Amino acid sequence: MKETIGLIEIMAAVRSVSLRLVMIEETLNAMDGAIGDGDLGINMAKGGAGLLRYLDSATPGDDIGAFLIGAGMALNREAPSSLGTLLSSALLRAGKETRGCTRLDLAGIAGLTSAADQAMQDRGKAKPGDKTILDALHPAAEALAQAAVAGVSLSEAGQLALMAARQGRDITVALQSRVGRASWVGERTRGKVDPGAALFVDIVETLVGAAYTLPNV
Repeated sequence: MKETIGLIEIMAAVRSVSLRLVMIEETLNAMDGAIGDGDLGINMAKGGAGLLRYLDSATPGDDIGAFLIGAGMALNREAPSSLGTLLSSALLRAGKETRGCTRLDLAGIAGLTSAADQAMQDRGKAKPGDKTILDALHPAAEALAQAAVAGVSLSEAGQLALMAARQGRDITVALQSRVGRASWVGERTRGKVDPGAALFVDIVETLVGAAYTLPNV
């Protein structure tokens, strides 16, 4: 029998990530201040708090897509920043991908992750290599897709996605920011990790229960 997850597990995962977003506010602000305006942590903490309120009030039944769409709308209301908008777009697209689904196997999880990846590329007009969150998200999505084809366990697939995301995050150190406010800093962004990519790794670490490893600033 294929391993699957349902809405209860997804809601628990979103709660863990939301709590984590609130917890790492100061660290994200410091990271963002190195190449941007230093408010990433503030916005993500607002988003995390908004998602927690959504979780406490949501009555989505068993429809995974409906829940994710509601989460995307909640995040957009609470954190209408650049990255907040991208993340809400990712949740909305993932919700559309899974509308009507009550359980997801690895192929379904890979599908919603790829949908989220494409949504962020479409909305942000960015691509892997531009030194953004996509440099961690895109390889993680590819790793999940490959894991689904290989038929590995959900646990192993999560570790493969985490490894790919960490490698993508680390690559951003040598890159120059090409989109968003960080692009205004130009060459001075080289030598610094992209805060969005680091945030995504932290999210995946939270989801798979790995140790937290946000880089020191």
